[in-house]
Amino acid sequence: MRQASTKRRTAESAGRAFALLVACVLACMLPAGAQVSSIGEKQMGPENEKPPLLSKVTIEQHLNQQLPLGLPFVDETGKAVTLGSYFGGSAASKPAILALVYYNCPMLCSEEMQGVASALRMVHLTPGRDFNVIVVSIDPTEGPALAAAKKTIYLKQYGKPETAAGWHFLTGPQSSIDALTQAVGFGYVKIKGPDGKLDQFAHASAIQIVTPQGRIAQYYMGVEYSPNDMLLGLMEASSNKIGSPVQNILTYCYHYDPTTNTHSLIIARIVQIAGALTVLLLGGFMLMGFKKDLGSGKKV
Repeated sequence: MRQASTKRRTAESAGRAFALLVACVLACMLPAGAQVSSIGEKQMGPENEKPPLLSKVTIEQHLNQQLPLGLPFVDETGKAVTLGSYFGGSAASKPAILALVYYNCPMLCSEEMQGVASALRMVHLTPGRDFNVIVVSIDPTEGPALAAAKKTIYLKQYGKPETAAGWHFLTGPQSSIDALTQAVGFGYVKIKGPDGKLDQFAHASAIQIVTPQGRIAQYYMGVEYSPNDMLLGLMEASSNKIGSPVQNILTYCYHYDPTTNTHSLIIARIVQIAGALTVLLLGGFMLMGFKKDLGSGKKV
């Protein structure tokens, strides 16, 4: 009888422990909806807490949007080009990864490009042969020399200098920048830097996969990208297949603090789900341990 009573108390303890773990999981998951913004909203918290300065800082997903291929730019060598140099039936027409950044960005843009280089190292396609990487500055004051310097940095991070012909770092006039950002749905605002000069930009981070004909096929938010997703996106775009809007769980949330002029990355939902899975696994091991103890009890 004592043994049966002990087993019953152990089972009840196991049940309470597992219930507590489930409660922890629910606690981890419930705030997620409040922390991860909807598509196109990169500011954390309720809309009424969003600083007015950032009302235009958005990423709107314009899937299947045709890019304006006639826009003039200058590449990192100083050569005059248009977007049509890489799309729309030209000899160089391939799917492309498009990134809108500015080269003097103090933090976010470099993180984005590092994320692109890191992901591409695990993608079994070759820039220049299978696809292009096209990086366009949103700052009309930046020129080819700076673009060339940035290309050198990120090509080195990618680790395959022989693919240089597949990486294109462009600069251009405000009119071309405006037309391209509007087509992509990339909203940004100019802000003051630490020196008080209006020479920096508040913006969110995303890359776009573009078909060989110059249509937007997919968006990937944030600064870290799944190599598998990038590979699939490039392969589908090469067949002119248009993807679906990014789900909230894949959206990285950014908070820009204009008072300190810094960006901070908050990977809310991903961190919460990882934590919840850890708790569930731990709970499973604990429950298995309790059951093993119960099963190994000797009969009196």
